[in-house]
Amino acid sequence: MIVLKTERELSIMREACRISAQALNLVGNAVEPGITTGELDEIAEKFIRSKGAVPNFKNYEGYPATACISINNEVIHGIPSKKRKICAGDIVSVDLGAKFEGYHGDNAATFACGDVSPEAKRLMDVTKQSLYEGIAAARSGGRIGDIGYAVQKYVEDRGFSVVRDFVGHGIGTEMHEPPEVPNFGTPGRGIRLLPGMTIAIEPMVNAGKHGVSVQPDGWTVLTRDGSLSAHFEHTVVITREGAKILTQE
Repeated sequence: MIVLKTERELSIMREACRISAQALNLVGNAVEPGITTGELDEIAEKFIRSKGAVPNFKNYEGYPATACISINNEVIHGIPSKKRKICAGDIVSVDLGAKFEGYHGDNAATFACGDVSPEAKRLMDVTKQSLYEGIAAARSGGRIGDIGYAVQKYVEDRGFSVVRDFVGHGIGTEMHEPPEVPNFGTPGRGIRLLPGMTIAIEPMVNAGKHGVSVQPDGWTVLTRDGSLSAHFEHTVVITREGAKILTQE
């Protein structure tokens, strides 16, 4: 069931999302050669807890960390480790969120570690802009398919591929609520968008083909062809004036 949020609920969600955005930016600013993904995860957890919130990824369906940190050809759900060092030239996708007073925030971004290849830079730029194309298409009275179509068209017109196996989602008192929000679709199709809906739009874009595979750890997702992947995400609320981003400082 899709739950339309009240103004009171949205005020709490805004705080959860603000904490999530601050944590993401803090981790992104800490990305540098030699730091471990485990150290980045500690930065995120310490900050979220300092704000009176809890990391909503930690222990979710058994996930062991605060953040998902995925490098280069890892698409999503990379598990942080004190043994995994980030190297110059890597692109590092960080996905994290905070739960505050019973409500969730969720956001993601891909960060460059020093100078990266032109292909990696273009992939990051296209993925980030595709998120904003999706947000612009999330209008009251429209359909879920409008969002996916906007993301897919922007990405594919630039020679990249959107991941099909994983999608965005509704969010509120649960981190994953209906409806699913694919990054591909047909305009005018799918669930109608209504004021008060809160959704996480999160393009996952591969430089090569869209196929992915889950690794034996049960979490880490890789591109099947070994190509680079980038990931950006915002939590937004549908209003009569369009979608408003909640995950911002």
